[in-house]
Amino acid sequence: MSQTLSSIGLQPATNPHLLSWVQECAALTQPERIIWCDGSQEECEALYAAAVEQGVLIRLNQEKLPGCYYHRSHPSDVARVEQCTYICTSAEVDAGPTNNWADPGPMREKLLGLARGSMRGRILYVVPYLMGPPGSPLSRVGVEITDSLYVVLNMRIMARMGRVALEALGDSNDFNRGLHCLLNLDPANRFICHFPERNEVISVGSGYGGNALLGKKCFALRIASWLGRQEGWMAEHMLILGVESPDGEKTFVAAAFPSQCGKTNFAMMVPPARFAGWKVWTVGDDIAWMKPGPDGRLHAINPEAGYFGVAPGTNARTNPNAMRSIQRDTIFTNVALKPDGTVWWEGHDDPPPAECLDWKGQPWTPGSKEKAAHPNSRFTAPMRNNPMLAPEAEDPRGVPIDALIFGGRRPNTVPLVFQAFHWSHGVFLGATMGSETTAAAAGAVGQVRRDPMAMLPFCGYNMGRYFRHWLDMRKRMKYPPRIFHVNWFRRDGNGTFLWPGYGENMRVLRWIIDRCRGRAGACETALGWVPRWEDFDTAGLPDLTPARFEELQAMNPDEWRREILQQDELFMNIYQFLPKELIFQRELLVARL
Repeated sequence: MSQTLSSIGLQPATNPHLLSWVQECAALTQPERIIWCDGSQEECEALYAAAVEQGVLIRLNQEKLPGCYYHRSHPSDVARVEQCTYICTSAEVDAGPTNNWADPGPMREKLLGLARGSMRGRILYVVPYLMGPPGSPLSRVGVEITDSLYVVLNMRIMARMGRVALEALGDSNDFNRGLHCLLNLDPANRFICHFPERNEVISVGSGYGGNALLGKKCFALRIASWLGRQEGWMAEHMLILGVESPDGEKTFVAAAFPSQCGKTNFAMMVPPARFAGWKVWTVGDDIAWMKPGPDGRLHAINPEAGYFGVAPGTNARTNPNAMRSIQRDTIFTNVALKPDGTVWWEGHDDPPPAECLDWKGQPWTPGSKEKAAHPNSRFTAPMRNNPMLAPEAEDPRGVPIDALIFGGRRPNTVPLVFQAFHWSHGVFLGATMGSETTAAAAGAVGQVRRDPMAMLPFCGYNMGRYFRHWLDMRKRMKYPPRIFHVNWFRRDGNGTFLWPGYGENMRVLRWIIDRCRGRAGACETALGWVPRWEDFDTAGLPDLTPARFEELQAMNPDEWRREILQQDELFMNIYQFLPKELIFQRELLVARL
């Protein structure tokens, strides 16, 4: 037993429901020792020291990257595994046709069989955590039991861990139970299973973030979306940002983008020189919990406390605030390790090192055939490191949302930006959003993959009922957010991007804000309300001529007829559960075309 852990682990909990469940899990897994995590700084230092001693982490150059550490995961365990992810409900219809379903009885028995005795000779860590700001009516408590020190240290960054969670829980039995067992990382015994009727997650055979940090996708989206439908709120795969004008006016926006569509970059956007005096504040970069407030508006909190971001492609040009956020107290996973104890990845500001160790620990040079960093390599950084963290990020009331934005990667068909006619039309836009795959994604390059509200892999119940919940939420709001659709990735006939993207997306955001405030014009089209040349700020963009702007915003009826036919791929799969309002919206679009 590591001497660094000898001074921590005193049981801080008195909740009888929690104590009983921990004893039950300990009897099942039979650990050598139980450590209760309290979230203290003393505990943090002891856990990092133990992780270095055990070879779980490598301490990086503390002068250049203070408080930063490096981790390599098993080569077979580097991403989420949707084929091994299950929703376990009593009735298969509750999981719906887009989720993997398993009968909860036999599946739970199988998982407990795999977990039985799996922590012999290991430490069982009890990780109480709070999702959301302390005191918020939307915040929820979870407890993860794990035998992974890497998971403990990442959860410490990603959630509010320890005593703060136990204080929020009190004597209540209302907490998410999460059991995580590494086993031997055999992919044949890898299962990530959700039991929404029990508010429970059991994950075995994986140590990767999305599969093992149970507060993130498992609880904060799959389980929370189920709870939200029952309780009248929404758990969404959305960033939250605030825009502050030079005169101090603040507008808050939530946005859903599928992977590889610039979500984190948008959440941490730095306005260009044209917008001197404007500020973009980050509330959250990945998940939003939203509920109508007493003022009739939709309010949102970020349930997380950190960023679990993809490293490749992150640099001072694409995301300067992310680069500032990862300069201290960060865990880097599966990037390249340089001889001076710093890290590198493809797309980094620094040039490729003459030599380094790649993500597998093998020598690497610029002439190597393999990439130095895994394409899904990550950084885990506390949100407090973000220089533009919104002051409202810890406000228990949440922030009032004025606009919801959907978007995807489309080289043609979809304009740069347009506004839905009304709430039901906006839900239709979110339900039909798609993104074309790239060389780094599964599937054929250029194939449109439907990902409604960017939630297809994360919705914890029937997707048709999810759409119904979105439509029903309108009845709970007196002043619903306006809904918009964006596409940063449209190309011309030569394959060149028509829009510069990154910080210049502030121009699109400005039009969206002005539409919400009643200050910007638009013209009505078959798709929705679209900005005209005179409605849009194009100053300082010499390449964006009126003709090019028209090409950027063009709506080709033939392309849209094909688009409508392609949307049937998802709609036919869930047709028996599809709300009639969405069928009507589709027919209205056909009629307008």
